[in-house]
Amino acid sequence: MPVPEGSDFPLQNLPYGVFRRAGEPARIGVAIGDHILDLDALQRDGLLEAGGRLPEAVFGRGSLNPFLTLGRSAWQSVRARVTELLEDRNHTVRDLPGLAGRALIEQSEVEMILPVEIGDYVDFYSSLEHASNMGAMLRPDGDPLPPNWRHLPVGYHGRAGSVVVSGTPVVRPWGQTVRDNGPPAFGPSGMLDFELEVGFIAGAPSALGAPVPIEEAPEHIFGCVLVNDWSARDIQRWEYAPLGPFLAKSFVTSISPWVVTLDALGPYFVPGPEQKPPVLEYLRSDRDWAIDLDLEVTLASQAMTEQGLEAEIISNTNLRTLYWSVAQQLAHSTSNGARVRTGDLFASGTVSGPRPGTYGSMIELTWSGERPLVLPDGSHRTWLEDGDTIAMHGVCGPAEGAPAVGFGEVRGAIVPSP
Repeated sequence: MPVPEGSDFPLQNLPYGVFRRAGEPARIGVAIGDHILDLDALQRDGLLEAGGRLPEAVFGRGSLNPFLTLGRSAWQSVRARVTELLEDRNHTVRDLPGLAGRALIEQSEVEMILPVEIGDYVDFYSSLEHASNMGAMLRPDGDPLPPNWRHLPVGYHGRAGSVVVSGTPVVRPWGQTVRDNGPPAFGPSGMLDFELEVGFIAGAPSALGAPVPIEEAPEHIFGCVLVNDWSARDIQRWEYAPLGPFLAKSFVTSISPWVVTLDALGPYFVPGPEQKPPVLEYLRSDRDWAIDLDLEVTLASQAMTEQGLEAEIISNTNLRTLYWSVAQQLAHSTSNGARVRTGDLFASGTVSGPRPGTYGSMIELTWSGERPLVLPDGSHRTWLEDGDTIAMHGVCGPAEGAPAVGFGEVRGAIVPSP
């Protein structure tokens, strides 16, 4: 299967997504170059049974959940079979009468929908640089990190029902805010922000009361997506104490449509930052869990879009700096016996690097509005305005012996409050 040079989706990637063509039901496919390989069509033609029998029409559903519940052995066998079918030396898809026309679909012809049914959504605070920046702004005369931060992955439960797929418009939220020590007022947020994050999707579930040991994380983590955890900083500032974020973050969270599997990310797992002091035993792992994933954020104003100007790159960073790994996040989340359900989303928290230009949010890039960004159309930004579009891209590699593996993008445009 020929793949355009520089594509996010070479044969070594094969991310899973759920797509829908006009007038047809939603079903599961994998991305290959500019195309989607329709796994439902392959299963109906009996081409996916080489690794063991699969439940009937498991790829003809509107979500990945039924497939994810089958566990890691099924994920790996299907991946191996799809790889075999798409290799240059294999002519099965090309030569079976009518199969290529039914099973290979241009991505431009379809609508991508949310890939999983998300039962629970947990958002962490795993970047040392982001946590330090936020602490420095909020507590300029004190320790930027709370005393627990280096001992456990701090997190909170988000709003699963507000998670949307890339391209869904972002409606400016309303909420309570306070200005200049005045009384609370209710109205549209004036401090709308993005947060650059990466999330993992839970595959096989765990039992209630049974913590997931960190070394068993690969049995429960299917893959990763890009996440934009949109935030209303003025609402957050007023409501935050004492229980943390609520309406400031629950209005919408965007994710990319393609789930990149752990197997595809294999060549890009690297040692993470040194953790000082040493973490407790249940958070220790002998394997590398940091991911060498380059991340980019672009911003385009409505005027830039109308004038045909390219979006402005406002941040470049890398996920390998993340202090707490996805495996540690999962182990800690279940350490009290809480269960994991198939399709659960666990987001990293804002990913920021060590210097300006690598920060993963507007509040950091503008240092809470003190240093406005200047866009190519001459406009200034301290916070996001109506008509602005934020897009996030992610790619691993290339590395020695391994091609680049991309995540595609997560994109959202701000629309005015109703």
